[in-house]
Amino acid sequence: MARFEMFEAGFGAMGATAQADILFELGMMYATGRDCEADLVTAHKWFNIAAIKGSDRAAELRSELSATMSKQEIARALREAREWMTMH
Repeated sequence: MARFEMFEAGFGAMGATAQADILFELGMMYATGRDCEADLVTAHKWFNIAAIKGSDRAAELRSELSATMSKQEIARALREAREWMTMH
């Protein structure tokens, strides 16, 4: 995760589409377990943030992912997304 945190400082200067694309890729990484352990809560968080930034595909995958998650997991993912958005 640390390698992605380095990019966060530059998000303000990037275009909205580029931001959404990077956030979507983070969601895919955690959803599929690519280069990390699969983590549906974290995947949902990144898909949610990417959707807020304008990614329609992220919104679709977030919805599909929600169908496989418990209410507690969804609540945690939403809380983590809100915290990230507040900090960035």
